[in-house]
Amino acid sequence: MKTLALASLFAVLLGSISQADPLPGTQPLEATGDLSARMVEGIDHWLDRETTHTAEERARTWGKAAGDRAHWDDFANARREELRQILGIVDKRESGLIEEIRTAGVSSAEDHNAPSAIHVCWPVFPGVHGEGVLFRPAGTPRGVIIILPDADEIPERAPHAAALTAQGWLVLAPTLVDRRDNWSGSEVLQRVTNQPHREWIYRQAFELGRTLIGYEAQKVFAAIDALRAPGSPYATAAEHLGVAGSGEGGLVALVSAALDPRIQAATVAGYFGPHDRLYSEPIYRNVFALLRNFGNAELAALAAPHPLFVDPNGTPTVSGPPPATGQRKGAAPGAITAFSNDEVTAESTRANAILHSLGTPEIKVCGASGPDAWSYLAATLSSSSPPPPPSTPVSSFPAPTADFIDARQKRTVKELESFTQSLVAPIEIQRDADVWSKVKPGPEWDTARHALYERVSRGSIGKIDAPFLPPNPRTRLLYETDKVRAYEVMLDVYPDVYAWGWLLVPKDLKPGERRPVVVCQHGLEGLPEDAVNPDPKGPNYHFYKGFATQLAEQGFITYAPHNPYRGQDKFRVLQRRANPLGLSLFSFIIAQHDVTTQWLANLPFVDPQRIAFYGLSYGGKTAMRVPAMLDRYCLSICPAIQRVDPQKCEPHLSWHVHGLTGVRNARMEPGQQRQLRRDGHAHRTAPLHGRARTQ
Repeated sequence: MKTLALASLFAVLLGSISQADPLPGTQPLEATGDLSARMVEGIDHWLDRETTHTAEERARTWGKAAGDRAHWDDFANARREELRQILGIVDKRESGLIEEIRTAGVSSAEDHNAPSAIHVCWPVFPGVHGEGVLFRPAGTPRGVIIILPDADEIPERAPHAAALTAQGWLVLAPTLVDRRDNWSGSEVLQRVTNQPHREWIYRQAFELGRTLIGYEAQKVFAAIDALRAPGSPYATAAEHLGVAGSGEGGLVALVSAALDPRIQAATVAGYFGPHDRLYSEPIYRNVFALLRNFGNAELAALAAPHPLFVDPNGTPTVSGPPPATGQRKGAAPGAITAFSNDEVTAESTRANAILHSLGTPEIKVCGASGPDAWSYLAATLSSSSPPPPPSTPVSSFPAPTADFIDARQKRTVKELESFTQSLVAPIEIQRDADVWSKVKPGPEWDTARHALYERVSRGSIGKIDAPFLPPNPRTRLLYETDKVRAYEVMLDVYPDVYAWGWLLVPKDLKPGERRPVVVCQHGLEGLPEDAVNPDPKGPNYHFYKGFATQLAEQGFITYAPHNPYRGQDKFRVLQRRANPLGLSLFSFIIAQHDVTTQWLANLPFVDPQRIAFYGLSYGGKTAMRVPAMLDRYCLSICPAIQRVDPQKCEPHLSWHVHGLTGVRNARMEPGQQRQLRRDGHAHRTAPLHGRARTQ
């Protein structure tokens, strides 16, 4: 509709010109309709095929590795290290013991000969603790089972904890970050959001290359450290140790079992199944590059040779984030629904194919009887089947008050928030010491730049390795004034993926003359015409002032490309679909600009050495990323994005590039990204005078 409106606005300029007239050397552009929406749909189709292709390649890779038993350990250890990196399990844990939390009004259970339950904590990172409930059996424990309840369940009600304690097991039930939004926000800035606590932490951690899943797995590992530490009264019991979880706890249990060989058996309830539609789940389950090498079946294979039991029951029903109210808004959509029995069976069959090749115990999927998987876990750890009959039940454990539950959850959220924010400054220092302080001008820079480019393009933004299609340029003349001709341009990039924009060519070009090009990038929810429209009464003129037209009338060739960050949640779904494949929306934007600048450079009236970039708002985000990845841009101007403070992770922002702030995988701030130049010179950036233009 906006295109039609602008066409009407420019109608007086068209005269007798045929809009079908193409630019010389191109084919006529015949596509009609909403080309912006079609672009988003095309990328979605490409991602759908790539997700299927990735799953097929993953199955072939793991099947081949499992068939080579002589090298399986090397393969599995490499995959575990990769999993640690993408989950952000990289921070050193603190040592310590399991300690009781004394609660006012609740007496401590001193009689260790009777079953009891106490509130406990243990160290994880500086300023971060694990908290939960320790269920102690009467007498000497047979072993330890860590039970991770779903995020919205309190540890006092951890599934099967009381029954397992009555059977003689020491049970530790940690607290997970829940899905409420009570403490999602900044007390200092007095800003709040309806992002669930899990999303609130996820967004901050993502830019540092960490994840909430990784943090909670670290809490499990730290608990095992504390249970087995010298001086721990539970060290002997912890020699026989299993992990079980339901819902979100099932996810953490599966990851923990895959990574920590101290875990001798695991039960996963309400989570195990195919997660190729990870993009439809809550965003706090998003893991960059996860699906390239890991589905649930592959995680189960990493837990081998220790047995894994799957219970299809216990899936939480999550329809979305807390409702938006007033200032509380900004949460990403995402739902959790139970897998069908067929889906659980299919994923376990994939896992068992790998485990069979390895000659290790296959996954056991338990039936409708929920406790079965938990009983199998206990029986496996005790090497007896079935487990002994229950003994004396756990003594009455006072139900925690709502204030106690809230205070514990607030500590859980705020400790992780503070820890995440505390990483930013040290990471900047480490990044400068490890990377930028070593950068020297001259020939050495070419080698250093190439290595940094690979780390950023593959580890943070995501690089598409598929070959480009022939561009097959199609154009049509949109309008003509006394100074410029405006063409609409479409170029093929990948199957279903194209580049599209408006090209403005000054009419005073002399034969054989080559002029510089300024690529004029629109912002969020924008269109090419927004950068072109010279009418002060036109839509979005107050943002752009028709700067592409102004530059063209000064003699520059200008090109206003379309970037696919339009369509509200539709384009954000592309980001969600791309991330598990190790890609992002900028993976496509960079490819589109690569094809576009190559085509522009080959036009007879363009100086290929002088193609510059000028982006506004989200176009400024493009200015900080795309020219750093493409050598054809000689200059980048980035106004209206300088307001973003790189010293903050800014969890309220709606979009992120994985690990952009951190040092691992060359995570960099925008000011350092602009140094990724072929000649060792930084891109120049220029803020506009006056107030920043934002959308």
